[in-house]
Amino acid sequence: MSTDVTNSPAEAPPGRGGGETGENLVRLMIDGLRRNMRQYGMLIALGLIVALFAVWTDGDLLLPRNVSNLVLQNSYILILAIGMMLVIIAGHIDLSVGSLTAFVGSFAAVLMVEHRVAWPLALLLCLVVGAVAGSIQGFLIAYLGIPSFIVTLAGMLLFRGLTEILLKGQTLGPFPDGLQKVGNGFLPEVGPTTNYHNITLLLGLAVIVFVVLQEVRDRKRQQEFTLDVLPAKLFALKLVALVAAVLTVTMLLASYKGAPIVLLILGVLVVGYGYVMRNAVFGRHIYAIGGNLPAAKLSGVKDKKVTFYVFLNMGMLAALAGLVVAARLNAASPKAGLNFELEAIASSFIGGASMSGGVGTVLGAIIGGLVLGVLNNGMNLLSVGTDWQQVIKGLALLAAVGFDVWNKRKSGS
Repeated sequence: MSTDVTNSPAEAPPGRGGGETGENLVRLMIDGLRRNMRQYGMLIALGLIVALFAVWTDGDLLLPRNVSNLVLQNSYILILAIGMMLVIIAGHIDLSVGSLTAFVGSFAAVLMVEHRVAWPLALLLCLVVGAVAGSIQGFLIAYLGIPSFIVTLAGMLLFRGLTEILLKGQTLGPFPDGLQKVGNGFLPEVGPTTNYHNITLLLGLAVIVFVVLQEVRDRKRQQEFTLDVLPAKLFALKLVALVAAVLTVTMLLASYKGAPIVLLILGVLVVGYGYVMRNAVFGRHIYAIGGNLPAAKLSGVKDKKVTFYVFLNMGMLAALAGLVVAARLNAASPKAGLNFELEAIASSFIGGASMSGGVGTVLGAIIGGLVLGVLNNGMNLLSVGTDWQQVIKGLALLAAVGFDVWNKRKSGS
């Protein structure tokens, strides 16, 4: 039963004394966090991980150059995580994305290096190849009823083999300068000479305005439908935290070379897919078939069509990630994309996706990917061995899934 929180006791002014005001604020924060633990749990965890590694590395983690490298090094995993989140919300899994990433990178190398195809045309062809690969898998899963685990496991082997065939077991490169900038380039500097990158500052300001307006609009919409919302004081605290986080990242990037081009691509993907999943009918249908497939069918949702397009979309994003990886490395390698599917799946689950489907957000996938990225980067700065890095990341994934199980049991009790 929905509750109109606009007139709830939590919004009532304190009766007396500054001490009671402080106690009320603490109580509101605890109650708000408890009711929204799934949404804010990993965001808080990300902040704590950043703070811990900033201390342990004597501030090296938050150096402008390292923050920029953190974005560049994890961009392709974040792109894959967005698509994987949609797949998992729909109740499926995709094990082929790492191999498809490598295959598209090798296909791009053959086009541009061996056949001298112009890089914009090659980029478009690669996205088409990714879409075709995803649509074939989607057709087998949606219309023939083959489990996604089996189809994508076969795809993982198939695309890895095709990569070896295309590259003949060798690395192929370099790529044209235009494509290299997609993976390693930065936005150009314009305007007066300052100590900061002007375009990045303007973009950061635009992001802050967008975030604040979006949060305020979402809160008003929830109140109109008498849904639970955060108490006013906690909501204001949330806005301050979001603005501070965006401002910090903006200043760090602006004090180095500015925003990487791939960050702009990521921003467009997050906004676009976030809108689709929150407001579009297609996004609602993805949640519906993942949450309760029989009920979705009875409601008229074309589950096969939705599943088909979810995997087609995953193929396109895997192709985009493959192009970013190849551009960053300036070469296509038969070993590219190894374990990328595991990183994308882990990012989705750490970011709040549920094993049973029907739960998750695009922003959550980004947060999960950043958690893994910060862990990797921080442990590298501390010279932690790759063996212990795998152990720690495995424990992080186990903790995230365990939290999901615990949260479900608690809400169902």
